[in-house]
Amino acid sequence: MQAEFGFCIEEEVFVSDAARRDAARARLRDLLDVCRGAFPTVRAGPSEPQLAWTTPALHAFADARRTLAEFRAGIGALAQARGLALMAAGTHPLAQWSRVRPRDAAPRDAVRRDLQMVGCRTVVCGLGVHVAVPDGVSRVDVMNRIQPFLPLLLALSTSSPFWQAQRTGLLGYRLAASRELPRSGLPPYFRDDDDYRRYVETVMAAGAIDDLDHVWWVIRPNPHHPTLDLRIADSCTRLDDALAVAALFRCLVRRLCADPALHRDLSGTSHALVAENCWRAQRYGIHGSFVSEAGASARPVRDVLAETLALVAEDARALGCGAELDLVRWIVARGTSADRQLALFTEAQGRGLAPRDALASVVDWLTAETVGQNPTRH
Repeated sequence: MQAEFGFCIEEEVFVSDAARRDAARARLRDLLDVCRGAFPTVRAGPSEPQLAWTTPALHAFADARRTLAEFRAGIGALAQARGLALMAAGTHPLAQWSRVRPRDAAPRDAVRRDLQMVGCRTVVCGLGVHVAVPDGVSRVDVMNRIQPFLPLLLALSTSSPFWQAQRTGLLGYRLAASRELPRSGLPPYFRDDDDYRRYVETVMAAGAIDDLDHVWWVIRPNPHHPTLDLRIADSCTRLDDALAVAALFRCLVRRLCADPALHRDLSGTSHALVAENCWRAQRYGIHGSFVSEAGASARPVRDVLAETLALVAEDARALGCGAELDLVRWIVARGTSADRQLALFTEAQGRGLAPRDALASVVDWLTAETVGQNPTRH
């Protein structure tokens, strides 16, 4: 059964100037050229100070941990040798989008001409998890029915409390920025595969898009592979958190495939409440509560997580990822990256540091944690 739900993990990271702690500019091409010699799957992100990489198709999280650790440490060392630093977070605490250049590529230029300022503002990084759905199971159906779980996955991954060198008051601001894009946010509930196909064929035939990769929903069927793709999560600073979120998503996909009655009767009300809970995840992270349609009440995220982990316990055993689901519990016990960033920022300001210097200390923690060099491991 484990082989039926193969997965890969995609990480986006920022590249900072190691001395200034700000987003690096005009120095990425050399780093990318060197990286590709040792890590052929590394690619440039949509904006200049971003890199991304994807694991091969995997079936064991031990392999995922090893592969991602090699990416982070190896590319981090190559960056450090060039006065640069990697940083996994949903937003960059010090980057100003108006000073970030788009990547120099013709297709990307066409997209930016269409998007105008909106395309320039979305300087954000996310975690992608791609899980293979077995033959005979509708990915569109699973996409519909998994949506009530998405706010929980977002809350667990929050790593973007800062934007434009300011504290936002949110734990996950990245989704607010990316929601400016068309075809973003939650997908609608499609009646069936044919309904989804009509949408795709209509927007393509009308010339609204020429590439299904430009459908930027937070969950979607992959346009090139038989996978369902999670896109709602912030880029996770801690490797443990990335693995935990990926494992929970993989288990949920298996549970929904095995139980076609689960979340079968979703409605417009259901969709609106998922959107409400996504906002609550952005605002409060793991410290908030989610609106429950069944009980017409708000339930703490901790309780929702406990219920969800009980739901997928058998799936975790079948997929061999019980240890990774224990890491989900650890996120709630010690807080997300966003929680740690805010604690460091507050502590630095308490020592009398100016806001920019306090944010620089946050960048230092993000950088060390991303590449596995943080001795405190908070």
